[in-house]
Amino acid sequence: MTPNVIVPIVVAPLIVWRLYYRMRRNFGRQPIRTKRMWTRVGILSAVTLLVATQGFIDPRLAGGFGAGLVGGVMLGMAALKLTRFEIDGSNDCYFPNPWIGLALTALFIGRLLYKLMVIWPEMSHATAGGYAAYQRSPLTLMILGLLLGYYIAYYAGLLIHHRRVLATRPVA
Repeated sequence: MTPNVIVPIVVAPLIVWRLYYRMRRNFGRQPIRTKRMWTRVGILSAVTLLVATQGFIDPRLAGGFGAGLVGGVMLGMAALKLTRFEIDGSNDCYFPNPWIGLALTALFIGRLLYKLMVIWPEMSHATAGGYAAYQRSPLTLMILGLLLGYYIAYYAGLLIHHRRVLATRPVA
């Protein structure tokens, strides 16, 4: 077997597992876990900064990524308004709007699958640099910015809400 065949066979189950795990978090009651959410905000912010450096290479990429970030932050704020919060004993929980997270995930996966279908023939023929033009797409970076902006704003908003709830809770 060639590496062009082995890599998708090994990576595909990992991707499917992560997608299942991601989709599961879009439905039902979720406890607010502050350490995990701060870690997510930190990692996503670092990824955002790393991807933003692509703007030094091509200003079109920076424009697409910036537009996606602004749209993602706005979508995250709207999702916070549609989120239901619940205090169950000592736990602060939330019910995310499943449609926004589902739509964003589907949009991102659809774009990745499209890019893979376009690039795969070039990769399988092993043409050197034949698919380099497909790697720098403002639309792809806009969708990635939308996803990153949404999750950073949403998790930060959940953490701010959680801090407010803790501040107003009477001390026992």
